Amino acid sequence: MNRRTFLWNSVQLACALKLAPLAFAGESDTPQPIETLYRKALVIDALAGVNADDIPVTPQTLKQALESGVTACNWTVSQPDFEGTVENIAFIEALIENDPAHWLIVRRQSDLERAKREQKIGIILGFQHPEPMGADLKRFEIFRRLGVRVIQLTYNNRGLFGDGCLEPGNAGLSKLGRAAVAKMNELGIAVDLSHCGQRTTAEAIEASTKPVLITHAGCSAIHPHPRNKKDDRELRALADHGGVIGIYSMPYLVASPTLPAREHVLEHLDHALKVCGSDHVGIGSDGVLDTFPDTPAQRQAFAEDMARRKKLGIAAPEEDRPPYSPDLNTPHRLEIIAAGLSKRGYSSDEIEKVLGKNFYRAFGEIWGSA
Repeated sequence: MNRRTFLWNSVQLACALKLAPLAFAGESDTPQPIETLYRKALVIDALAGVNADDIPVTPQTLKQALESGVTACNWTVSQPDFEGTVENIAFIEALIENDPAHWLIVRRQSDLERAKREQKIGIILGFQHPEPMGADLKRFEIFRRLGVRVIQLTYNNRGLFGDGCLEPGNAGLSKLGRAAVAKMNELGIAVDLSHCGQRTTAEAIEASTKPVLITHAGCSAIHPHPRNKKDDRELRALADHGGVIGIYSMPYLVASPTLPAREHVLEHLDHALKVCGSDHVGIGSDGVLDTFPDTPAQRQAFAEDMARRKKLGIAAPEEDRPPYSPDLNTPHRLEIIAAGLSKRGYSSDEIEKVLGKNFYRAFGEIWGSA
C-alpha cells in the first residue's frame, strides 16, 4: 500500500436542466435493475481516493477507478505540516493537469454535475485533521483558495479545536474550535466530525449554522466503538440540522468478523437510515476506488504503519485488521452495497439518496451551487 493510501488511515467524488439528464432514477416509481440505477446515479464516496504515488496513475488503477462508477470522492490531502499539505494539493493539481479527460477538482456543487455529465472522477480536497492550520484561522482562507472544501475538526486525540474520539476527557469543542466552525461556515467549507469525540460532535452540530458532515463512521448501537456515533446527540442531531453521515467499510463495524463485510455495512446503513431518515445517510468507504493490493510487501507496510500509529497514540481499537474487506475489495463495492439495500427493500429513490444525492444536497447548502 502506498504512502497516500496510508495517509487516509494514518493522520489521517447546471442547474435543474443539467440534473435531469443525470436521471436520478428514484424520481420514477418504476423499479429499475440495480446496474441501471447505479449507472444513472450521481455517486459520491465521502472518503476515498486511489492508489497513486506517481503521475500518471497506472493504467490498471485508472481503469478500476473509472469502473467504480463513482462520480466524486473526498480525497484526503492533509499532512501534519503546512508544507506537506500543500505538496499533496499540488500532487492532485498535477494529476488533473496530466489527465484532464478523467479527473477534475470539485469546488462547487455544479462541479459534481459536470463530473457526472462528462464521465470524469471529481476530487473533493479534504482534511482529516486541522493541524496544517495551527491556531491561525486565516489559513482557512488560504486552503479554501487552494480548493479545500472539507475539513475535519479533530483526528482521534485532543487538538486545538476539540477532543477526538479517543480522548478520555471528552472535553468537547474549544473556544478556538467554535471560532473555526464559524469561519468554515462563512467561507463555505464543510465541517467534518468523523473522528471527533461525542461532545465535540454534539457541540459542533449545535454551533454550526450550516449542515455538518460525518463523512466516514458507523453506528454505536450496532457496534460500540469510539469511532462510531451514538443515536441521540450525534446521529439524530446531525439529521435535525440537515447533515449527512457516510457509513464506512472499515474494521470498526463489528467486534469480530462473522459475516461478509457487506452485511456489516448494510447493518450500519440500515440503522442509520432508521435513526436519521433517508435524507441524511450516505457512504464514506474510507478506502480507495480501485482495489487494495494484497501482497507480502503491502502486508509488511501495513504492519509497520500500525506499529507507528500505536507509538504515536493515534491507533483506534481493532485497527490492526487490514483496512479493507475481502468481499468488498473491488471497484464495484458501492454497487454491491446498492444491491444489498435493494434486497432489504429500500426504494430506488432511497438508494440514490444514499449513493450520493444526500451528500450532493448538503454540499450545495454548504458551498453554494454556482
